Amino acid sequence: MPRHEGRPGEGRERVRQLEVSIDVSDAVGLGVAARISATVILPEPAMLPARPVICIAMPSSSYARGYYTCDLPGAGSGAQSAFHAERGWIFVALDWLGCDGSSGIDPEDLGYSMLTAAAHAAQAEIVLRLANGVLAPDYPPVNGACVVGIGQSLGGALLIAQQARHGSFDGIGVLGFSAVHSHPATPPGGAPVVVAWYPRDARLSECREPLNAAALAAVQGAPAQAAWEAVAWGFHYDDVPVEVVEQDLAHYEGIARGGDPDAPSPPWYARRTPQRAARSTLTPGVVASEAAAITVPVLCAMGVRDLVPDPRGEARAYASARSVDLFVCPRMGHVHNMAGTRALLWERIHLFGEWCGSVKTAGSLR
Repeated sequence: MPRHEGRPGEGRERVRQLEVSIDVSDAVGLGVAARISATVILPEPAMLPARPVICIAMPSSSYARGYYTCDLPGAGSGAQSAFHAERGWIFVALDWLGCDGSSGIDPEDLGYSMLTAAAHAAQAEIVLRLANGVLAPDYPPVNGACVVGIGQSLGGALLIAQQARHGSFDGIGVLGFSAVHSHPATPPGGAPVVVAWYPRDARLSECREPLNAAALAAVQGAPAQAAWEAVAWGFHYDDVPVEVVEQDLAHYEGIARGGDPDAPSPPWYARRTPQRAARSTLTPGVVASEAAAITVPVLCAMGVRDLVPDPRGEARAYASARSVDLFVCPRMGHVHNMAGTRALLWERIHLFGEWCGSVKTAGSLR
């Protein structure tokens, strides 16, 4: 059965959860009120290490911040935010601007620059409130923290762009996204999936013909069911219950087609997707220049079935990074937090965050 609100797990008495809404109107300059919602999971102050870690988590285009804070259905159990907070991290799960469908912002206005500026402004305000001791009652100031960003799928692409443009993080974890070329996995022996490539930040009116129109025309008439079966295979490992897979793919298809944002849905799903940014997610090299400019440590993490065709080639994309780690999680599809091995991925992310803290400490001693 689907699980609902993402309460921290067995150690929930040691953490607390806050809901905050951050005004980012000035950062985006749309001429309308713009806010980003965030969930902050705080460990007890005594659990904070000498060098605190603040993890800022961005979901994919079809998910909301509940992807990280809810105990998602699937083969495993547990919420990622609780996993990290119970080990001493401050965990901040951000929504993308406009993903709740209630802001009145046109998704066609939400390109990479707008989304990353909004996310950076929201993150900076939360980190500032933590440093000043005003985010939560009776919570001490959190100064000198190592700020680590993680992003899933499109969230990974936007994370890369945000770091290159704003220098938001001391390390980034790119989850289920390739800085070289993201492409759906297919079962052994299955026909390759051909997807449309669009220019980054192109509006719908500019996308009448994909960049790879000839390749798409060559497979026109191929069974659509085969393509959806390939997507299901790549998104979820075999141990994820079929009803969970069907619900997830139904939401994915619905939101991609601009479904009703007011329709009831679990709290981990977005009500609206930033279509202008999302339509170029699978275009080769969509954030190649930004990836090459990143200098902080990078973790490239993915499932054994994912959107990353050549995991070992990812390091080449981060030409300026001082450290690039790779982790391919077994028995995991693209939707990591519904996998039976989700906690193994979280453990690897946690180790990476601790490493980023060590790098920051070493740098401050120079």
